[in-house]
Amino acid sequence: MATGQRTNRKLIPQASQAMEQFKYETAAELGIQNYQGYLGDIPSRVNGAVGGNMVKKMIAAYEQSLAQGNKPATPNVTNQQPTP
Repeated sequence: MATGQRTNRKLIPQASQAMEQFKYETAAELGIQNYQGYLGDIPSRVNGAVGGNMVKKMIAAYEQSLAQGNKPATPNVTNQQPTP
């Protein structure tokens, strides 16, 4: 991978530990055993399922808060480098 293309950093660094816990909880709900430590021998389909379900849960939580009349705070996230 070329320098400067790493995009898997947390936008809110303080949420790092909570996101790791969320990942393990989601994997457990999907019935994936031993989803901690080195994950290089786990198929990408399994990792994709975990990530996809995490996104679904986050969107559902946001929609639920909107349905209850709450407007959750939305962080101001912009690209580091504007695209030409």
